[in-house]
Amino acid sequence: MKMEFSKWHGLGNDFILVNGSKETISNYQQLATQLCNRHFGVGADGLVIVSPGDSADFNMRIFNSDGSEADMCGNATRCVARYVYENGMTDKTTITLSTLAGIITPELLFRDAVLETVKVDMGEPRLTRKKIPMTGNPDEQVINIPITVNNSVYNVTAVSMGNPHCIIFVDDVESINLTVIGPLLETHSFFPRKTNVEFVQVIDRNTVRMRVWERGAGITQACGTGACATLVASVLNGHTERQAVIKLDGGDLYVEWGADNHLSMSGPAVEVFRGKFLL
Repeated sequence: MKMEFSKWHGLGNDFILVNGSKETISNYQQLATQLCNRHFGVGADGLVIVSPGDSADFNMRIFNSDGSEADMCGNATRCVARYVYENGMTDKTTITLSTLAGIITPELLFRDAVLETVKVDMGEPRLTRKKIPMTGNPDEQVINIPITVNNSVYNVTAVSMGNPHCIIFVDDVESINLTVIGPLLETHSFFPRKTNVEFVQVIDRNTVRMRVWERGAGITQACGTGACATLVASVLNGHTERQAVIKLDGGDLYVEWGADNHLSMSGPAVEVFRGKFLL
């Protein structure tokens, strides 16, 4: 059997997109680990299944490279928005996508009839322990709270953007050994559903540098929900204004925390190639 797919990335955070209305898939988890393997498959951070929606224009299911299902992914959202538009699945330039984290609304922005960027309304941040989720007082916010890992203390701020994030401010993000500390924080007992981990260096009031260890995927070039969570954490800790450029390994995202409490994120979405995978 052959399955058609399209390979996309948002700032190097890459995904295999599959039209779920055309392809029959019996085991999403197994398929994700098979396709995302960079040596024996196509290679990607995640597999995304797109199908017509009931409560939204489309349903979007996201499976990490380890087979686990993700609640949300900002970079994948931008890729899906461009994918459905350019493949004639919709003529809308503002699209609603149903995810496990709720309905997300990406907008395609054009300049002189050329697609310039994709802007996504990422919704409101969740800030209490019960909504992240994180152990402890369920109604408490987690701002600059110490966590001990490997005999080292890290001050963390926790934010959920439909998926959990643990943000740590440091003087030099390049000095952090993400391969070692990332998985230890991801699986820390404080986070019952595990967590994404962001190390952040403040450059100025409107610019920060971020590196990420993603839950279920490891080190990635970019993370859209992580960029949004980073801006929220930066504001809560008094480091930045409510809009900033988040500089990631794969490039820059522009994030704004609006007066309506919604986060908007703008950045690229690029198709790399199309193909047929032999099942």
